[in-house]
Amino acid sequence: MDRLIEFVTQHYYLVAAWVLTLAMLLWTESRKSGKSVSPAEATRLINKEGATVVDIRPKKEWDAGRITGALNIPLADLDRRISEIKADKEKPLIVVCNMGQAAGTATRKLKAAGFRQAIRLQGGMTEWRGQNMPVVKS
Repeated sequence: MDRLIEFVTQHYYLVAAWVLTLAMLLWTESRKSGKSVSPAEATRLINKEGATVVDIRPKKEWDAGRITGALNIPLADLDRRISEIKADKEKPLIVVCNMGQAAGTATRKLKAAGFRQAIRLQGGMTEWRGQNMPVVKS
């Protein structure tokens, strides 16, 4: 630990460059994944604004538990099945995956297809279940 403090004090410019690089990387990654909403905010959007939920997990995971009224279009099939989404392109469209990571890719594709308010569920179904939100099983 003493050596670390010694290194930092003697090479503060290297440490500053590393911190700046790390901050830029985190900022870029957060921008790539798009806007996200918490499970509570997603519930409000569904109930008050008529948001559509698109679950991009594989069918097996979707059958194990999903958000009520969610449409299942696996990420691998999204490009060819995007026309199945009958939602109003001006209303919120919430994209759900397992952990909240893959939803960023789907959100970008949906925005390119004209869904202006496509957003991802922060933490995915893991966070949804963690907050004891309702889940429907097949």
